[in-house]
Amino acid sequence: MAAVLSKINDTLYTWLLIYLLAGSGIYFSIRTRFVQMRRFRDALRCMMEKKEGDKGVSSFQALMIATASRVGTGNMAGVATAIIMGGPGAAFWMWLMAILGSSSAFVESTLAQIYKKKEGDSFKGGPAYYIERALHARWLGIIFAISLIATFAFGFNGLQSYNIVSAFGVYVEDLEHSILPTAIGLILAVCALIIFFAGDIIGKISSVLVPLMAGLYILIGIFVILTNITRIPGVMAVVLANAFDFRSIFGGFVGSCMVMGIKRGLFSNEAGMGSAPNASASATVSHPAKQGLAQIISVYIDTLLICSTTVFLILLTGDWSDTGYSGIPLLQQCVARVIGPIGIHFVTVIVCLFAFTSIIGNYFYAEANILFITKNKTAMTVFRIAAAVMVFIGARNSLSVAWDLADITMGLEAVVNIIAILLLGRIAFAALDDYEKQKAQGLDPVFHESNIGLSDTDVWK
Repeated sequence: MAAVLSKINDTLYTWLLIYLLAGSGIYFSIRTRFVQMRRFRDALRCMMEKKEGDKGVSSFQALMIATASRVGTGNMAGVATAIIMGGPGAAFWMWLMAILGSSSAFVESTLAQIYKKKEGDSFKGGPAYYIERALHARWLGIIFAISLIATFAFGFNGLQSYNIVSAFGVYVEDLEHSILPTAIGLILAVCALIIFFAGDIIGKISSVLVPLMAGLYILIGIFVILTNITRIPGVMAVVLANAFDFRSIFGGFVGSCMVMGIKRGLFSNEAGMGSAPNASASATVSHPAKQGLAQIISVYIDTLLICSTTVFLILLTGDWSDTGYSGIPLLQQCVARVIGPIGIHFVTVIVCLFAFTSIIGNYFYAEANILFITKNKTAMTVFRIAAAVMVFIGARNSLSVAWDLADITMGLEAVVNIIAILLLGRIAFAALDDYEKQKAQGLDPVFHESNIGLSDTDVWK
């Protein structure tokens, strides 16, 4: 089973996804004239805007839901794994894909806003919805929805619970054969199930916990950087040298720094994958481009801030390549070298917070896509229970199976979404042009579908 998953995973990323991700990121960056850089100040303002009206959630809450899913153990275990398997150069490829991929995040989130649907006091949307409405292909929307559900409710959430368990390996000998994985899995599953049925609390939890835990983690990173400031140039030189070393890029390509950086970068920031648009659609804003801009910030927070924190924590704290550790245990040891044994406990707490809020954010995405397929209450109840069961099962997975399963489902989802946004990109470009024209006139941009020649939206009449 593990060998088959590994083979599928390697083939998917080596021959398809690398080219799709990089190519679409470059294309969208050029077509939007690098909106991710030109409109950075606007993006910060849009992120903090109050919501329009009483329905839906604010732009900030939608951003925090997206960031709750993005900012998880991928920022820690994923980055550590990428560095161990691909070398320090993997960090460069993560940074590059974040900058290019943020243009894809703008396009997909803008499309999600344009084609969102009003349901009661909230809005639903995402790739499945814009595929159905704009491409007139409900069957493809259902395929995307199924792939997203498999990715987030099962693949990613199983991996998050696995990473929580792995953080306790320093406290228990022979963790895999102890009762701890079962106990932790059971506690996580019960807590998750309660929140899955609570519904409206997801945005409130995310908007409080995400900034708190991200801030604490970044503060530790800043402390490490300041106490090792003279080593920064050397670390950057190692990262860049490894990133452009021929043997590091092409030697054993599926495990190279480029592939590992792109894989772990995609898992972490999700740009172009079609996940964040599900949160973006729930926001109440006056113009779709505003939420597209806000999601650029989420990608930057995830990769350029939090993933970079992990990179420096590992590379600045000694001989990371000869510790015998990987993933979360490696990060625990690195932080402990700087702030003492308390660092191990700090990382454990942060991992638990990161992973659990990711489980909540991941469920939010999956639920939106279940509702796209069916609104049957029994089906929703069965899904919630199945998602909680997967959280329990994930706690008992092996490292290779956990990562390979998450990578495969993530890759399939990304392929469908990238093809869709490449076909529909012109609509997002038109929305951006409309936004910029109104800004140039000194207006607070307000969107109507007729502004860009559309007549088939649900809420922008």
